[in-house]
Amino acid sequence: MAKLYFRYGAMNSGKSTALLQAAYNYEERGQHVLLAKPAIDTKAASEISSRLGMTREVDFLLGPEDDARAVFAEHRDRVRASTSAEVACLLIDEAQFLTAEQVDDLFRIAIEESIPVIAYGIRNDFLTHAFPGSARLLAIAHSLEELKTICRCGRKAVFNGRVVGGRFVFDGDQVAIDEGANGDSAPELTTYESLCGACYLQESGGRLG
Repeated sequence: MAKLYFRYGAMNSGKSTALLQAAYNYEERGQHVLLAKPAIDTKAASEISSRLGMTREVDFLLGPEDDARAVFAEHRDRVRASTSAEVACLLIDEAQFLTAEQVDDLFRIAIEESIPVIAYGIRNDFLTHAFPGSARLLAIAHSLEELKTICRCGRKAVFNGRVVGGRFVFDGDQVAIDEGANGDSAPELTTYESLCGACYLQESGGRLG
């Protein structure tokens, strides 16, 4: 039976690199994969971009109202028509931005279509709250795997600190991608830093959420 996998980690833990490596491994063996990501992730447009410099165009984007299973079926049929082969795996980047309903669709693809689905993403936002997609993946995925990275102090990083204008901020919308955290007309660049629990509390003044 195929499974739904959730491979998660803090920022800079190599999630996109791992996804691209997984795609390469399948294709090296002559198998076909489909790559997708939520449309809300506009940082690399329609590409999956690794911090190591590797990029690859996705096969499709998922908008918040999209039926993930129906969109997948459309692209699976395209692969069948052009190659007479089956899709061996569906790979999803930035899975935290999926809706809970779309994660349920991924589960059904794995179970009812017998196609493994591997989703990569982060668990929590900059306020330590779970993203909807991640919360649902943590609840129903068959397999959970943590991809580890380290904090600036050398400890294991588990949180994602939001940095705007060179300082950590702890207010704003849950999603801010290359824009001002408060929607300014001339926004400063938003970046993120992976932090351990101790460094997060130090920067937040003891605040969690």
